Amino acid sequence: MIWFTSDLHLGHESLATQKRGFSSLAAMEHLIIQNVNVRVAPTDTLYVLGDFSFRCTVEHARELREKIVCRKVHLIAGNHDKDWSRPEVTKTFSLDPPLMRMKTPEGQVLVLCHYPLLSWEAMRRGAVMLHGHIHSGMGEPAPGSYNARMREQGILRYDVGVDANGMAPVSLDEVLAWFDGVEPRVGQGL
Repeated sequence: MIWFTSDLHLGHESLATQKRGFSSLAAMEHLIIQNVNVRVAPTDTLYVLGDFSFRCTVEHARELREKIVCRKVHLIAGNHDKDWSRPEVTKTFSLDPPLMRMKTPEGQVLVLCHYPLLSWEAMRRGAVMLHGHIHSGMGEPAPGSYNARMREQGILRYDVGVDANGMAPVSLDEVLAWFDGVEPRVGQGL
């Protein structure tokens, strides 16, 4: 199974306690890693669309990654990510390009990027854009309302970030079911 997440911000204490409402950074890190491990099996594939960690050493970030049981974890770097190409940490993630296209066996095109795009390859032919970065859900009237607005407007763009998805990853099947029956709108935008 394929899973997506973004903006874990492991190591980001002020985000954990002031904006996400956790009692401590450790509590946030524990819950996010637990939620990943409950949903994502060791043999699954997990795509992290940026900002795995923030304001912690690369060594501590690697230690946190090692607590995730999934063996195949891909990283599309975000604006707060470490330099994972350093020799001592190169095997922590499979590093992917900042803009990635993938196709499911059924032919569904997905475009993956840390940042939400206004326009993406094959968007008018049903390609789904997955992203993070915007922390939708924080400060919104209801968690997931950004994703609901996108669906209602026929915009096949989905925020896979933890703030928009109950602090947990979302599966490819869940994303495709979310947009099932939605006719892509011409001239999509934020």
